[in-house]
Amino acid sequence: MNLTLHTYSIFILIVLLSTGISPIYADQSMGTSSGPFDDKVQKLDIGRRIYNFYCYFCHGYTGDAKTLAARFLDPPPRNFMTADPNVIDHERAITAVREGRYGTAMKPFAGVLSNDEIEAVVNYVRHNFMQNHAPNTLYHTEENGWPAHERFLDSFPFATGEISLDAPAAFLTDVQRRGLKLYFTSCISCHDRSQVDIARVSWEPVALSYPRTSFLPGDSLLPPDALSGATSFAQHDFPLAIKDLTQKERAGEKIYQSNCAFCHSADGTGKNWIGTFLEPHPRDLTDTDFMSEMSRERMREVIRNGLPGTSMPAWKHVLVTAEIEALVAYVHRAFHPLSDGESD
Repeated sequence: MNLTLHTYSIFILIVLLSTGISPIYADQSMGTSSGPFDDKVQKLDIGRRIYNFYCYFCHGYTGDAKTLAARFLDPPPRNFMTADPNVIDHERAITAVREGRYGTAMKPFAGVLSNDEIEAVVNYVRHNFMQNHAPNTLYHTEENGWPAHERFLDSFPFATGEISLDAPAAFLTDVQRRGLKLYFTSCISCHDRSQVDIARVSWEPVALSYPRTSFLPGDSLLPPDALSGATSFAQHDFPLAIKDLTQKERAGEKIYQSNCAFCHSADGTGKNWIGTFLEPHPRDLTDTDFMSEMSRERMREVIRNGLPGTSMPAWKHVLVTAEIEALVAYVHRAFHPLSDGESD
């Protein structure tokens, strides 16, 4: 079975903010531009909401960094459940969130979050994950847009790892086969691979769902709707139909759609849901004003080493030189000509 490890829809869960009762914070009071965080419960709830919007995708809903993104990042995101709060102390954590961490995918959040919001999310992470090893608030609730979660009951053994995702079909009952199909069409974007027996199983991108158009952090998800205004984002998740690609360009197309389209969108605009969500936005590779100044060598450099201060990671440990060359050739052909006069 050849299904998603690089699933576009995982980002929808970053914005499904939970509203359950939170444990108590034992930290100093703080304020924001909209007024002070008056009590301990409120401070924890603010930090949790910020974490569930900005941090969840890489660091995991439970802070353990067992996420889809973590499989692609080198070095991987921090596992807060195993982090020593005495080593990752308060000031070090504040600095990491504010300034980012050079050489990693951890971008700076100064200018995205206020100082009080950075304080709130750091306090939440340290208190909830690093010190108390506590779970996040329950996710599969009606308030989070998951009414009647029991309808996914047959998929539960695959989500929990009780049954491996690559278990031979011949060994599964009819109910389990239905549950496996349900897992792959509804659950994998959050639960990632869960449990597999053979680590080399490959996966391909499948867009499953999108948030409502104009959805904002804290917006109510009820009542659930059928279409969720997906078309404004989904239209950018279709690759361009280009005839007569060279062998090198076809190889680059495969690399781009398997790796880069996740953020830059299949059509290169960065206007899919994920690209719209990220701050700063991924580059629009079709933007003439920007791309007219982009050379092949500069493109190679950015792909190899990433861009500090953004979500663009370094790919030099993931792609070999020939793959980077193929990717550059595809960008040149598909989205916008790159300068410097090199030929294929």
